[in-house]
Amino acid sequence: MTQPTDTRGDHLHTALSLAASGVPVLPLRAGKVPFGNCRRCANNACGGRANMKTAGPCSCPGPCHAWAAATTDPAVITSGVWRRAWMQAAGVAYHPGGAGLTVVDLDNADAITWARVTLPATRTVATTRGEHWIYRGAMQSANKVRADVDIKSLMSYARWLGPGTGTLNDLPDTVRALTVREPASVQATPQAITVPAQAGDGQCPHRTPAYLERGITMAEQRITEATSGIHNTVYRAFLAVLSAHGRCGCLTDAHVTRLFAAAQAKGESPRHCTDAWTNALTRLGL
Repeated sequence: MTQPTDTRGDHLHTALSLAASGVPVLPLRAGKVPFGNCRRCANNACGGRANMKTAGPCSCPGPCHAWAAATTDPAVITSGVWRRAWMQAAGVAYHPGGAGLTVVDLDNADAITWARVTLPATRTVATTRGEHWIYRGAMQSANKVRADVDIKSLMSYARWLGPGTGTLNDLPDTVRALTVREPASVQATPQAITVPAQAGDGQCPHRTPAYLERGITMAEQRITEATSGIHNTVYRAFLAVLSAHGRCGCLTDAHVTRLFAAAQAKGESPRHCTDAWTNALTRLGL
């Protein structure tokens, strides 16, 4: 008779291995969620962990407060209260921001296709529904930065699903731009469209022309398919294009005209298009 595999010891072994490499870890219970707070910490009665958004004096030895409990200390990970959690654990989580990492969580095939067109390649890890794209560098976390895409870094946790494949690359501005919200009030004066100066012969030195074309097409599609928040969508689409190509000189007036046309087809005024473009240039220091 075949005995069921006991993975609880494996989870603890994995956690200790990650902690030894500088990755803060915590146990996950069934449902892929952290263990709940203990009675003393329930309803934040303890005031919260010092490194949480609302700082507090809590020093509970248990795996309380989700990502804020993540640690690299083997003495904590193997302590009595944590061992009890490991005995019930269904998985291992880690705190990406605490390890100086950012995870772009892609929940389905459409999101993966978008990432392959829009984001620089990096280390990837297969998930149940999609992929985690991991970059070197930390940033603020945010859910639903676009359809089926979450950012997990600071003040967040991610499931450990293995080391993944591919080269770990630096966090690009294209990813940082996904969490940027357009200023509520824009006071810019209408002005002519200014495209960044050409570099060399005007060909993109780090992307192929086909990559640029896909990026412009994806930005047009993102604007066209927006059902709400069009102002913010236009700004973020402009910011994403400029993050990838604003410094290399491959953007032309024709590319910008296409983006403006897509925005105006959704009801944006020429002035708002110009303001959004100018704000994106300013944001990136171009």
